Amino acid sequence: MIRIITYLVITLFGISVSFAQVKSEEILIKNGAIELPGTLTFTKENTPLVIWIHGSGPIDRNGNQPAQNVKANYIKQFRDSINKENIAFFSYDKRTANKNNSKLLAHTKITDFTLDAEKVISYFKNNNRFSKIILVGHSQGSLIAMMAAKEVDKYISIAGAGEQIDETIIKQITKNNAPLGIAARKQFDTLRVKGKIKTVHPFLMSIFGKPNQPFLYDWMQLNPKTEIKKLTIPVLIINGDKDLQVSIEDAQILHAANTNSKLVIIENMNHVLKDIQKEEDNMKSYYSSEYQISDKLIKTISLFIKR
Repeated sequence: MIRIITYLVITLFGISVSFAQVKSEEILIKNGAIELPGTLTFTKENTPLVIWIHGSGPIDRNGNQPAQNVKANYIKQFRDSINKENIAFFSYDKRTANKNNSKLLAHTKITDFTLDAEKVISYFKNNNRFSKIILVGHSQGSLIAMMAAKEVDKYISIAGAGEQIDETIIKQITKNNAPLGIAARKQFDTLRVKGKIKTVHPFLMSIFGKPNQPFLYDWMQLNPKTEIKKLTIPVLIINGDKDLQVSIEDAQILHAANTNSKLVIIENMNHVLKDIQKEEDNMKSYYSSEYQISDKLIKTISLFIKR
């Protein structure tokens, strides 16, 4: 009888934990005139809070880019999974994803994204509702989060580049087209010396088009290895072995630059955090929310946050 009662108590407790109600709040944070609307979800207050910092592109709080037909929904999947671990989560529409900001983006620099992140961090530091703040930077957001991590408790890099952006882009292009990679290097050399490119290679217009050049020039001045060395808080570096955009080598470079960091390579995880069992599904997962987020990613991050 005692065994039966004990079993019932354990079972009922497990059910109550798994069905803990997730609360949701819509929050608008401003950086001057820039609007950063986001969603906060949590099971209870005084728990750890993860703040998500986006990768490149006009990404919304859920990890989608409607104009580019990117519908991976990976940030929403991350949110739902991490909430089940009793960890609060906040993500916001990147300034470039919010149409209300469209007239204010002409001279945006990469450091402006860092200022946005700092405003979000400050908001949650000031209201003191959560026990600690963990900053998660994904892809481009890895570098942005490094620079914004002065007032947080822990930092996590997911799929972050280990080298300056010119080297990263050149490698990505060279992987698919070696001659075009050489052309890209020449374009970057011109941009570095002259601050602009008059004649853009026709096959590289999407990268070096005139509106992109000032942003790229500023981005080239930043070195992830230098920035991650400055961090004295606990650091976790994660990369997936199915990532088509950022290599395992990049994660190893970051790890070597901050020897106090922890490095985890996640099997079968791609750039948008999906568990990929078939190679043909890798790119497909960018355009569909049907593919599931890596369970090992959630377990790895949860353990890092709670320890």
